[in-house]
Amino acid sequence: MSHIVCFGEILWDIFPDTKKIGGAPLNVALRLASFNQRVSMISAVGQDRLGDALITYLKDNQVESECIQQLNTFKTGEVLVKLNAKGVATYNIEYPCAWDRIAVTESATAIVKQADAFVYGSLIARDNVSKNTLFTYLELAKYKIFDLNLRAPFYSKVLLQELMQVADVIKFNDEELFEVSAFLGSPYRGLEQNINYIARKTNTSSICVTKGAFGAVLLHQERLYYNSGYKVEVVDTVGAGDSFLGTLVSHLMDEVSPQMAIDMACAVGAMVAQSEGANPKISVSEITDFMGE
Repeated sequence: MSHIVCFGEILWDIFPDTKKIGGAPLNVALRLASFNQRVSMISAVGQDRLGDALITYLKDNQVESECIQQLNTFKTGEVLVKLNAKGVATYNIEYPCAWDRIAVTESATAIVKQADAFVYGSLIARDNVSKNTLFTYLELAKYKIFDLNLRAPFYSKVLLQELMQVADVIKFNDEELFEVSAFLGSPYRGLEQNINYIARKTNTSSICVTKGAFGAVLLHQERLYYNSGYKVEVVDTVGAGDSFLGTLVSHLMDEVSPQMAIDMACAVGAMVAQSEGANPKISVSEITDFMGE
């Protein structure tokens, strides 16, 4: 078992007919906990009913919530989610909200220092308060895992370069990979060429790129690993990439072979995509059965 800290937004995804718990780092945390990792969440919610419900949910799902601040000046975050005919989501992200104002605390600082890994994304840096807290913790973390999770207009080239330069692992989707490669001046058009280009530019040893229904590619310790994906009927894509990352990180931290790690991650991502919402319950036996099929 590893101790992994997830830092960033926790919120409610508001669908046309329901609302569900979400936020990329929270989704990663929940999937990590499902593989029996010790997981601590650092974030902020409002002193309101939705914030109380989020904290209760995390406790019920074995995610440590002691470092989630409850603020009386900002409300718990909400995101309006729209799905197209193929289940692909677009997001309208409320600003400002509680997770934009995560402060540095002694208790969270201590946890970051002693944890085995620290997971973060780019969206949390849209406000200077949470951004400054993130950079404080990045200086203290032992092993840093960066999930770009780009949400326009809440990022810049300068910010992404800063966040990539300190990462030990970077996770992109394929569109993000080509966008970042272009502004870094890549002369290449191929996926693998751009993965290696970014690895050199950022001095990052592990880079993973998801390709939707077509699986993923993982660069790990100078070797490429592939999975071509699993065919499913997509209900919605919300959280699929987050569960992919949580699964990948869990297995790499457990020193499972990189090939098995990416195979498991692709399977879980596909299983989430064929389910409603970001965090369906999925057991290890269900994953094994799915991969066997």
